[in-house]
Amino acid sequence: MTKTNLTLATPEETQFANTLFQALQTQTKLDESKYQTLLQDDDAAYRVQYALTQLKQEPVRGYKVSLTSKQTQDMFDSDSPLYGAEVDHQWLSSPAQLPLSDMMEPLVEVELVFTAQEDLSATDSVDELLKKTTVAAALEVPDARFKNWFPALSKHMVMADNAVAGRVVFGKELATNTMKVADLSQVKAELTLDGQPLVAGDSSEVLGNPLNSLQWLVKKLESQGQKLKKGQRVSSGTFVLPPHLTKGHYLCHFSGDFGDVSLDVK
Repeated sequence: MTKTNLTLATPEETQFANTLFQALQTQTKLDESKYQTLLQDDDAAYRVQYALTQLKQEPVRGYKVSLTSKQTQDMFDSDSPLYGAEVDHQWLSSPAQLPLSDMMEPLVEVELVFTAQEDLSATDSVDELLKKTTVAAALEVPDARFKNWFPALSKHMVMADNAVAGRVVFGKELATNTMKVADLSQVKAELTLDGQPLVAGDSSEVLGNPLNSLQWLVKKLESQGQKLKKGQRVSSGTFVLPPHLTKGHYLCHFSGDFGDVSLDVK
């Protein structure tokens, strides 16, 4: 991976970060066409994301990884995943409540969340990453600062907008000392809305195994001079093509010992 310095934003990139921050604060949906020529490459998009994250003035409690299936990569014209930083208030413990009015154009995804029990390294194998983390079932609620964003938003705009970070609702954290890497490629999940089936999927949709997503992120962060630190979480990628979030009671049942994740949207 190429090296990039996230702190060297141009004046135009800094201004765009401020525009995204104001859109977030005021819940004003932006028109992507006004900004299409601003970001020429991935590095520029990540510099804007970094500047936007600083404006939030909250600790980065973790990250989300997006575009972890060929289907979603094709939708956004990408050949690799991308990530976004998630600050403190964006992480919710299940059962959770979320006012729909807090969001702009949200979706809902089924995921696994890893929590680092020590600092992680780009040299860690997937076996080592498994041993250094706990894992939990989760629902992610991606959201964007752009109108009509899914699936039309360009990859660089997704990157700049913290990978359309919204909220992550995570369940009980499971110790991984008795797990094998292959176990995490075989997790099944069924999501219901008000008791009616909505979507179902498998963890193998996430780069074959969500641990591959975690490993990608750790390497990507180190290529940018960052570390995935003890206590930080990673929402590793969706099992399903996400439906739009509406009001109601979401309950996702995961196989094995993961249990259920509950979200009430008011």
